Amino acid sequence: MFGCNGLGGRYRRSLLAFTAWTLLCWYIFRLPEPESSQNHKSATNLNNQGVGINIVQSRELQQLQQQKAVDNTTVSSLQSTTETTEINIFEAQPFIDRSRKLNETEKANLLQAKIPNLPLVYWFENKNKVRSKNKTCARYPGVYDINFNNIYWQQLETSNGTFFLYAAYLDVRHKNRLGPTVRILSMINRIEPKVKTYCQLWFNSTKEPVFSKVLEYKYIWYKKWGNYKQGLFQPYLLACQLPKNYWNEVPASVSIVEHECDNATTNLRVVYNKLPAGAEKEKFAVCVKGLDFPDDDLSVRLVEWLEVLNVLGAHKIFLYNLEVHPNVTKVLDYYTKQGVVDVTPLSLPGYQPNLPGLQHMYLKSKVNNKRQNELIPYNDCLYRNMYRYEYIALLDIDEVIMPLNHNNWSSLMDAVIKESLKVKNESRASYNFRNVYFMDEMLESHEHGHFKDIPPYLHMLQHVYRSANYTKPGQYVKCFHNPEKALILHNHFPLGCLGGVCTSYPVDTELAHLQHYRNDCVSTLKKSCAESFKKNSVKDTTIWRYKDELISRTTTSLMRMGFFGGSGQSAPVTQSTPPLNAQSSANGDVRLAVNGENADNNDTKNVP
Repeated sequence: MFGCNGLGGRYRRSLLAFTAWTLLCWYIFRLPEPESSQNHKSATNLNNQGVGINIVQSRELQQLQQQKAVDNTTVSSLQSTTETTEINIFEAQPFIDRSRKLNETEKANLLQAKIPNLPLVYWFENKNKVRSKNKTCARYPGVYDINFNNIYWQQLETSNGTFFLYAAYLDVRHKNRLGPTVRILSMINRIEPKVKTYCQLWFNSTKEPVFSKVLEYKYIWYKKWGNYKQGLFQPYLLACQLPKNYWNEVPASVSIVEHECDNATTNLRVVYNKLPAGAEKEKFAVCVKGLDFPDDDLSVRLVEWLEVLNVLGAHKIFLYNLEVHPNVTKVLDYYTKQGVVDVTPLSLPGYQPNLPGLQHMYLKSKVNNKRQNELIPYNDCLYRNMYRYEYIALLDIDEVIMPLNHNNWSSLMDAVIKESLKVKNESRASYNFRNVYFMDEMLESHEHGHFKDIPPYLHMLQHVYRSANYTKPGQYVKCFHNPEKALILHNHFPLGCLGGVCTSYPVDTELAHLQHYRNDCVSTLKKSCAESFKKNSVKDTTIWRYKDELISRTTTSLMRMGFFGGSGQSAPVTQSTPPLNAQSSANGDVRLAVNGENADNNDTKNVP
């Protein structure tokens, strides 16, 4: 008994001593947990408890953290993966726009550049003056009185049709039989408008408007091309003569009204881009219709095309922009800063959609509507530049007028003019170049790959195989237009000319032609495309005359814009306008009896 009791007592004392020693060691050597770990455990525990406890303790935790932030003078709250930036929250200033606000004059000038058809500067200078015929007649329409439509258009409702006005221009060309005339580019939802309208002309020299009747609605279309229906938007050029006692003045703006004394809802700045005294015209301008490529990245193709035109002698390329890929915007911005291009934003008038994406789908589906809308930028480009350039070309970004025996457009046209005068001793309204296709597939069928000494992303330099056959004379041609004679322009030919009948001189294909880079023929030639154009192809390396310069220029531009790291991709281009045929006269000229002053019946056929 005694032995057993002694053994049991010793065992109990040893167990108590071991337990005491273990607790002492745990207490001495335990490490404090990091605060973030404690918070994490607290959050974990809270997630395992009731909803009410979770909400209360979370709020307490937030309040505790906020109190700590306030108590500390500095915080390290701006952190990245590489560094921590300490800021003094009581001295730091957020990065917001603190630039000086523009005054009203500066704002007017800035807006004038963005919306050139508005007389903003004139309106601002005269907004506190009373300008009208009398208290109840023809009050000057301020900017806030204008019925705007889709940003760039102004709307007039008449008793017989709705007018959407785009821009106005002063025409003082010496061949203009009307004398100094204000011409207004518009879309009207009527065919052969019958409603009588008037111009209210506003001059700096008078407080009253000068009235002038709209003399004509020049139709920029042929009814046999389609869309000849009431209610559809039709392109027109309106004309108002300046009274003789104002022939030496330039109107500041013009309004169109149905009755002389109406208070106008339109007010367009009159564009008059006269050259400064002593200045000479530049040789060549190129005009491009509204760009509509929201999904196709044609940026690299566009760079090459712009550089080709620049090498050939284009002084400036004027482009109109509906909707393009962001990379194309990057290219346009770059070349605008270089002074190579001029980009004008554009919208569709009236009920036509301008929503990104939907607009493209609409234009793709409504081809004739698209063609008619294109005539607005084409003719705006003509009238903005008619005093500045000797020749104006309307080109798509897959087309180049290529000299075959000359280094540039200037020397080419010297030779063309010389040849044309031999046929008839008069200047022509235009000089047209026959169309020949450079199809995408022709390179592969001949070379089975790209030329190794040319970057593969330079489409035109790579694609040097073309159809052996040209399209028929007068079909799908492009022209150098003479702005001294052209009254209204279509994609392929002038539709109206000052002095009457339009004449277009066909340039011999031994001198030059229109190189048209496409994936396939235009839709109206699809049935005959394989047999007439794809079957027989020849190698044409005329463009290689500029190869080294083009490679250098395009590569340099692409590098500066940050395109490298990947090569550009070719994309299908938009279809050209359908054909415009013309009959050749005995002297070789293509004569278009069209829509001009005292014009004869028109000889053109088919669709545009």
